[in-house]
Amino acid sequence: MTMNRRQWMGLALGTGAALSLGPRFAFGAASRPLITRPIPSSGEQVPVIGLGSSATFRSVAEGEDVAGIAEVLRTLVEGGGSVFDTAPSYGASEQVAGRLAQELGLARKLFWATKVNVAPRGGGSADPAAARAQVEESFRRAGTGTIDLIQVHNLGDVPVQLGILKELKAAKRLRYVGVTSTSKEQYGALARVMREEPLDFIGVDYAVDNRSVEETILPLAIERGIAVMVYVPFGRTRLFQRVGDRPLPGWAAEFDAGSWAQFFIKFVLGHPAVTVVTPATSKARNMADNLGGGAGRVPDEQTRRRMAEFVDALPQA
Repeated sequence: MTMNRRQWMGLALGTGAALSLGPRFAFGAASRPLITRPIPSSGEQVPVIGLGSSATFRSVAEGEDVAGIAEVLRTLVEGGGSVFDTAPSYGASEQVAGRLAQELGLARKLFWATKVNVAPRGGGSADPAAARAQVEESFRRAGTGTIDLIQVHNLGDVPVQLGILKELKAAKRLRYVGVTSTSKEQYGALARVMREEPLDFIGVDYAVDNRSVEETILPLAIERGIAVMVYVPFGRTRLFQRVGDRPLPGWAAEFDAGSWAQFFIKFVLGHPAVTVVTPATSKARNMADNLGGGAGRVPDEQTRRRMAEFVDALPQA
């Protein structure tokens, strides 16, 4: 929905307040640029921190006052980020974010990543006409003739739906194609698709206490030259619940982590297969903090093992 005068005033005041706290709050890391990494299939560099639009972002998008997520989008871009991940299944997120991006003049500054899946839940065939209609609706919402990335969501009828995406890429309406899965039970099928199809991206869940993709999926992505977009690096809210009010360990400063969010993000970024991490948030303060996780040093493999051991020793949420 569009923003009324009161909401625009609130957005302006809120962003001004954020900037008045200095660049460390506004952009997550004082004077340190956001790291970029290449998309293997093209060499194009993308910032390693993006924004997801499920969870609380979706909740706000479905409400009356969307000024807060407009501020999140602006904080993403002003902090050097560009990747925005969404899906038609994320409620109003895709529609509202597309409208806000155009109203804020950010549409050309975002790397727009969405998904397609009209296959029945639990498996089955996708209606090609319905899949094409869903994709066209995503184009309409994005307000552009070209979308950066569309992925087949949760491996839904890959032959049909990825086939449509490959046609769009050949027609230069779509720049990159991929598939996603956030289910360990699907990793065998995901690996087969990665070996058999010319994918630019995969999207997977990965966190310091959820490391299953390290076994096969991430090494295969390196081998096949496939970019990796990571979802839920905080285990949704699970990791914050596990650390509670504990202070960061002093050794987190060795890889420039200034918050638990940055600790969790930097663990993920420490894996060489990872291209971009897209935690969802509806608060500009959290977006700025997340951006800080993509600046400065990242942990090496030895440090990542130490991080995993530290978290594994915490009580389960």
